[in-house]
Amino acid sequence: MSVDAPEIKIVATRKVSCDGDEGPLGHPRVFLTMDEEGKVECPYCDRLYILQGGPSDKDSK
Repeated sequence: MSVDAPEIKIVATRKVSCDGDEGPLGHPRVFLTMDEEGKVECPYCDRLYILQGGPSDKDSK
């Protein structure tokens, strides 16, 4: 059995909110602030947010 990799979202701000996209698989809305590498992971759904153009944005290099 394989486990899917967490979803990655590229965003334009260091502060993001995540609710798991509501619905039956959603979770309480949490507000997250990125670290110095320009990324943060949701503690509920493991979605990874990456700052566009930041150190962790592979498309910016």
